[in-house]
Amino acid sequence: MARPDHMRAASCLIGAFLLVAWPGPSSAWAQDTTAVGAITGTVATHTNLPGLAVTVCVVDTIRCVVSDDAGTFRITELRSGMYRLEITPPGEPSLVSDPIEVRAGLDSVVSVTLPPPSNLQETVTVTAPAFVVAEEVKTSNYLVRPVQIRESAGALQDVSRYLQTLPGVAIGTNDFRNDIIVRGGSPLENLFIVDNVEIPNINAFANFASAGGTVSILDTELIEDVTFLTGGYPAPYVNRVSSVLQIAQREGSRERFRGQATVGFAGAGAIFEGGIDNGKGSWIVSARRSFLDIFSNDIGFGGVPVLSALNAKVVYDITPVDRLWLVNITGVDRIRLGLTEKTDLNEGLADFDIRYQGWRSATGLNWQHIFGSRGVGLLGVTHSEAAVTSTVKDLVRNGVPPDDIPVDDIIEQGPLVFREGSREGETTVKYDLTTYRTMMGKMNKVQVGGSLKVFRLRYDTGSPLGDDSPYSTTPGVNAFALDRSFTAYQSGAYVQATQDVTKRLNLTLGARLDHYQFTSDTRVSPRAGIGFRVSEHLTWNSSAGRYAQHPNFLFLTSFPENSRLKPFVADHLVSGLTYLPSDSVRMTLEAYYKRYRDYPVSTQFPTLSLANVGDTFNVREVLFPMTSQGRGRALGIEAMVEKAPGGRWYGQANLSLAKSEQAGLDGVLRPGAFDYPFVANITGGINVTPNWLVSARMAWLGGRPYTPFDVALSESVGRGIFDLSRVNDARAPAYFRLDLRAQRTFDFTRPLVVFFGVQNVTNRLNFSAYTWNRRSNSVRFQEQQGLFPILGLDWKF
Repeated sequence: MARPDHMRAASCLIGAFLLVAWPGPSSAWAQDTTAVGAITGTVATHTNLPGLAVTVCVVDTIRCVVSDDAGTFRITELRSGMYRLEITPPGEPSLVSDPIEVRAGLDSVVSVTLPPPSNLQETVTVTAPAFVVAEEVKTSNYLVRPVQIRESAGALQDVSRYLQTLPGVAIGTNDFRNDIIVRGGSPLENLFIVDNVEIPNINAFANFASAGGTVSILDTELIEDVTFLTGGYPAPYVNRVSSVLQIAQREGSRERFRGQATVGFAGAGAIFEGGIDNGKGSWIVSARRSFLDIFSNDIGFGGVPVLSALNAKVVYDITPVDRLWLVNITGVDRIRLGLTEKTDLNEGLADFDIRYQGWRSATGLNWQHIFGSRGVGLLGVTHSEAAVTSTVKDLVRNGVPPDDIPVDDIIEQGPLVFREGSREGETTVKYDLTTYRTMMGKMNKVQVGGSLKVFRLRYDTGSPLGDDSPYSTTPGVNAFALDRSFTAYQSGAYVQATQDVTKRLNLTLGARLDHYQFTSDTRVSPRAGIGFRVSEHLTWNSSAGRYAQHPNFLFLTSFPENSRLKPFVADHLVSGLTYLPSDSVRMTLEAYYKRYRDYPVSTQFPTLSLANVGDTFNVREVLFPMTSQGRGRALGIEAMVEKAPGGRWYGQANLSLAKSEQAGLDGVLRPGAFDYPFVANITGGINVTPNWLVSARMAWLGGRPYTPFDVALSESVGRGIFDLSRVNDARAPAYFRLDLRAQRTFDFTRPLVVFFGVQNVTNRLNFSAYTWNRRSNSVRFQEQQGLFPILGLDWKF
């Protein structure tokens, strides 16, 4: 379970700043393994009969298909962009459609209605495309438009925070962080991919022992679309057991130079973009920086967070079938937290002096080649690098300092309990190939691929006085000093086939093979999915698969026995129904079961599993001797209804009922740290007038479990000690939060958008944790974010 401590208080205060650090401004794309999309559709006559043997061509290309007996057609291997269709009925003149948008990784589904043969009109009626995920993705998929992230009242222009409103997703133990908890899993179990570049962590103020942070380093204004897969995902995805987050950044303008500026309460940024070589390519770059440090050196918690971020993308078409794109995502941050002359001594941060600075960067070069109508290949070479330097002093470890000692002297004399000066690098070379074959009159999609990862790691970290664990009355357990540099490797390959077995039944079968050199382990991961079209509007989908994840290298090297940890495994089983009453409305009902094995658990504390401590800034908390003997399970049912953006309003509502359990070395399944019995979300926006938009978000979560303190024992030793007979036996009160946001667009020569809002309108003091106040030797209630205003503007020029 995640332990309440000083670093949680730090995360609260950092988050309070970062909620307004990047108040950006103000189509579903999904980066699949080859970065192309398709147009699928049905041709009908004016009397609503199937349009047989109609030739459908993409204008200005040689891509043509003929509709079948049901009037259906499919044109594959199309890059993102706008296309017109030339439609030729047998014996009739050709008709040209309006532009149709194609997005990589998705099918643009259209309906074509032919005019009467005697009609002399030169156009054909084609519905606006409804975007659906690639056919091999059967279950648990969500397409998020950028407008939903930018305008959501609760997202604060952070993609991770918006995902917290989707079915089966919840906040961690603190809503000042943007951790993604998917179906009871740890935040460490999520995979991030941006433009085919795998990024270990997309967040600022993060450490090597977490996949979350406080705010994303991605500029939402550059995001084109997002696909989020929360279970049963297909074989191409590697080394994560809970979810896959795929983000596509948009291209820059190929026609002209342009830009925009963003200013908020605590930061500013700018975007510039333009074309290359007469429209053969484009570039776009975003740069942002906080500026509160210019005006103050302390905004209430002993310092000021400073964050800079750079996002860039260059695209160039070498030939009509060869495209290159280069992507870079970089973030640099620093913060000082802790005791000052003005600090309230009842706050947890009054006990510490914490100094942190870090940076992370990921760069990827991709080459895409289209083999006509036969398939497409994608070669990617990526490198990510991250460094963290931090120190933590415990100012009351040796007793509460007298009131007459100056703060500077208290900090100077405070014992150092943790230090870090580490660096992680990861280089990946991968190739993905998708081909199409006709077998027995049916189209067969085959995907194969492989990757090689090289890790270069330099750890210089230590906890010289150990950890005062709440699981033990013995202070200073697990002192360590790690000074090690090494290289490790990971290789993998997959194969997958998707086949229309009948007109209603689609089947996907695949498998992965992954080898982890550092632990000398190999894992085979079979995966399968089935989709059955019950009716025109209703489909039933199911998927099953095995997923493996290598433990973080910091965990593997911090203690000698940890080098024997194995890749842990999760088996997914998902089944559900999808109902589409219209192109813009979707209703889903889905059940899932997830079973864990070989999870890292403590060898010293029989009830402690790494699965329950994954969302913390306190690195000491997650570094302890471990063995791969943990197990767990998660199961639940999720219902959702959503209205996609387009028209006057959009929104979604969902309800999840779930159960998550984890076992430590004792083998006893107990409620997991992220076991929310129910999660309900409502979010959306409405255009009140053409210039005014109002959005709202409501979140209601059942109380999560926690372990109460043994008060008598804690008082006797002067620090918090858990009651180990009641591990995760208590439940916090339910979590409730209502957020509101409004934006006004001013139609000047260059549009100006001003937005404002309030987070937690009701000012509810939601439970974060019970911590132990060592100054008063008593339990302290730690709340989450209270009422908080936001304000910002965006100007395009």
